[in-house]
Amino acid sequence: MDPRLNFFADPTAGKALKYFMSAGKVIKDSPLPAATQELVALRVSQINGCAVCIDMHTKESAAAGETSVRLNLVAAWREATVFTEAERAALELAEEGTRVADAAGGVSDEVWAYAAKHYDEEQLAALVMLVSFMNMVNRANIITRQPAGNYEVGQFH
Repeated sequence: MDPRLNFFADPTAGKALKYFMSAGKVIKDSPLPAATQELVALRVSQINGCAVCIDMHTKESAAAGETSVRLNLVAAWREATVFTEAERAALELAEEGTRVADAAGGVSDEVWAYAAKHYDEEQLAALVMLVSFMNMVNRANIITRQPAGNYEVGQFH
Protein backbone atom coordinates (compact mmCIF):
# COMPACT_ATOMS: atom_id res chain seq x y z
CA MET A 1 0.00 0.00 0.00
CA ASP A 2 1.28 3.44 -0.89
CA PRO A 3 0.45 6.42 1.31
CA ARG A 4 -1.81 9.08 -0.14
CA LEU A 5 0.53 11.80 1.11
CA ASN A 6 4.21 11.91 2.00
CA PHE A 7 4.22 14.00 5.16
CA PHE A 8 7.97 14.57 4.99
CA ALA A 9 8.02 15.73 1.35
CA ASP A 10 5.04 18.11 1.56
CA PRO A 11 6.10 21.60 2.76
CA THR A 12 2.94 22.31 4.78
CA ALA A 13 2.82 18.87 6.36
CA GLY A 14 6.56 19.03 7.04
CA LYS A 15 6.25 22.35 8.87
CA ALA A 16 3.30 21.11 10.92
CA LEU A 17 5.08 17.83 11.73
CA LYS A 18 7.98 19.78 13.20
CA TYR A 19 5.61 21.21 15.80
CA PHE A 20 3.79 17.92 16.36
CA MET A 21 7.09 16.15 16.99
CA SER A 22 8.07 18.90 19.45
CA ALA A 23 4.78 18.43 21.28
CA GLY A 24 5.33 14.68 21.32
CA LYS A 25 8.78 15.18 22.86
CA VAL A 26 7.33 17.37 25.63
CA ILE A 27 4.81 14.64 26.45
CA LYS A 28 7.49 11.92 26.27
CA ASP A 29 9.69 13.89 28.69
CA SER A 30 6.82 14.46 31.13
CA PRO A 31 6.60 12.74 34.54
CA LEU A 32 3.92 10.36 33.24
CA PRO A 33 5.65 6.93 33.37
CA ALA A 34 7.07 5.87 30.00
CA ALA A 35 5.44 2.43 30.16
CA THR A 36 2.05 4.05 30.80
CA GLN A 37 2.60 6.40 27.87
CA GLU A 38 3.27 3.52 25.50
CA LEU A 39 0.30 1.47 26.77
CA VAL A 40 -2.01 4.46 26.35
CA ALA A 41 -0.63 5.29 22.88
CA LEU A 42 -1.12 1.66 21.86
CA ARG A 43 -4.68 1.50 23.21
CA VAL A 44 -5.77 4.75 21.54
CA SER A 45 -4.27 3.51 18.27
CA GLN A 46 -6.06 0.16 18.60
CA ILE A 47 -9.41 1.89 19.13
CA ASN A 48 -8.84 4.13 16.10
CA GLY A 49 -7.46 1.31 13.94
CA CYS A 50 -4.19 3.11 13.19
CA ALA A 51 -1.90 0.31 12.05
CA VAL A 52 1.22 2.45 11.69
CA CYS A 53 0.89 3.69 15.29
CA ILE A 54 0.14 0.19 16.59
CA ASP A 55 3.30 -0.96 14.81
CA MET A 56 5.34 1.89 16.31
CA HIS A 57 4.13 1.66 19.89
CA THR A 58 4.27 -2.12 20.04
CA LYS A 59 7.89 -2.07 18.89
CA GLU A 60 8.87 0.87 21.13
CA SER A 61 7.27 -0.83 24.14
CA ALA A 62 8.98 -4.14 23.46
CA ALA A 63 12.35 -2.42 23.01
CA ALA A 64 11.84 -0.69 26.37
CA GLY A 65 11.32 -4.07 28.03
CA GLU A 66 7.53 -4.40 27.97
CA THR A 67 6.40 -8.03 27.96
CA SER A 68 4.55 -9.60 25.05
CA VAL A 69 1.85 -10.73 27.47
CA ARG A 70 1.03 -7.16 28.50
CA LEU A 71 1.25 -5.86 24.93
CA ASN A 72 -1.09 -8.59 23.71
CA LEU A 73 -3.56 -7.90 26.51
CA VAL A 74 -3.85 -4.12 26.07
CA ALA A 75 -6.88 -4.58 23.81
CA ALA A 76 -8.62 -6.52 26.61
CA TRP A 77 -7.13 -4.70 29.60
CA ARG A 78 -10.37 -4.78 31.62
CA GLU A 79 -10.23 -8.58 31.87
CA ALA A 80 -6.45 -8.79 32.23
CA THR A 81 -4.70 -9.03 35.59
CA VAL A 82 -1.31 -7.81 34.37
CA PHE A 83 -1.90 -4.05 34.66
CA THR A 84 -1.51 -1.90 37.75
CA GLU A 85 -4.43 0.12 39.10
CA ALA A 86 -2.72 3.30 37.84
CA GLU A 87 -2.31 1.83 34.35
CA ARG A 88 -5.95 0.73 34.37
CA ALA A 89 -7.00 4.27 35.30
CA ALA A 90 -4.92 5.69 32.44
CA LEU A 91 -6.29 3.17 29.94
CA GLU A 92 -9.86 3.90 30.99
CA LEU A 93 -9.33 7.66 30.63
CA ALA A 94 -7.70 7.05 27.25
CA GLU A 95 -10.67 5.02 26.05
CA GLU A 96 -13.27 7.55 27.16
CA GLY A 97 -11.15 10.40 25.79
CA THR A 98 -10.88 8.63 22.44
CA ARG A 99 -14.52 7.61 22.20
CA VAL A 100 -15.98 11.08 22.88
CA ALA A 101 -18.25 10.81 19.84
CA ASP A 102 -19.71 7.58 21.22
CA ALA A 103 -20.67 9.12 24.58
CA ALA A 104 -22.22 12.58 24.71
CA GLY A 105 -20.84 13.09 28.22
CA GLY A 106 -17.19 12.68 27.22
CA VAL A 107 -14.94 11.56 30.07
CA SER A 108 -17.07 10.80 33.12
CA ASP A 109 -16.42 12.29 36.55
CA GLU A 110 -15.82 8.77 37.89
CA VAL A 111 -13.13 8.02 35.31
CA TRP A 112 -11.47 11.38 35.94
CA ALA A 113 -11.53 10.86 39.71
CA TYR A 114 -10.05 7.37 39.31
CA ALA A 115 -7.20 8.76 37.21
CA ALA A 116 -6.69 11.66 39.65
CA LYS A 117 -6.35 9.12 42.46
CA HIS A 118 -3.25 7.68 40.71
CA TYR A 119 -1.66 10.67 38.97
CA ASP A 120 -0.76 14.17 40.07
CA GLU A 121 -1.85 17.24 38.13
CA GLU A 122 1.23 17.35 35.89
CA GLN A 123 0.88 13.66 35.05
CA LEU A 124 -2.85 14.12 34.36
CA ALA A 125 -2.05 17.03 32.05
CA ALA A 126 0.48 14.84 30.21
CA LEU A 127 -2.09 12.03 29.99
CA VAL A 128 -4.73 14.36 28.51
CA MET A 129 -2.20 15.78 26.03
CA LEU A 130 -1.05 12.26 25.09
CA VAL A 131 -4.60 11.04 24.40
CA SER A 132 -5.31 14.16 22.34
CA PHE A 133 -1.98 13.92 20.50
CA MET A 134 -2.47 10.24 19.66
CA ASN A 135 -5.98 10.83 18.35
CA MET A 136 -4.69 13.58 16.04
CA VAL A 137 -1.76 11.50 14.79
CA ASN A 138 -3.98 8.43 14.31
CA ARG A 139 -6.41 10.43 12.22
CA ALA A 140 -3.71 11.94 10.03
CA ASN A 141 -2.22 8.50 9.41
CA ILE A 142 -5.58 6.87 8.69
CA ILE A 143 -6.76 9.63 6.34
CA THR A 144 -3.56 9.36 4.32
CA ARG A 145 -3.32 5.56 4.55
CA GLN A 146 0.18 5.44 5.97
CA PRO A 147 1.48 1.86 5.67
CA ALA A 148 2.50 -0.18 8.72
CA GLY A 149 5.13 -2.79 9.38
CA ASN A 150 8.37 -1.01 8.56
CA TYR A 151 8.80 1.11 11.69
CA GLU A 152 12.21 0.86 13.37
CA VAL A 153 12.62 1.58 17.07
CA GLY A 154 13.72 5.17 17.65
CA GLN A 155 12.89 6.24 14.11
CA PHE A 156 11.02 9.38 15.17
CA HIS A 157 12.79 10.18 18.44
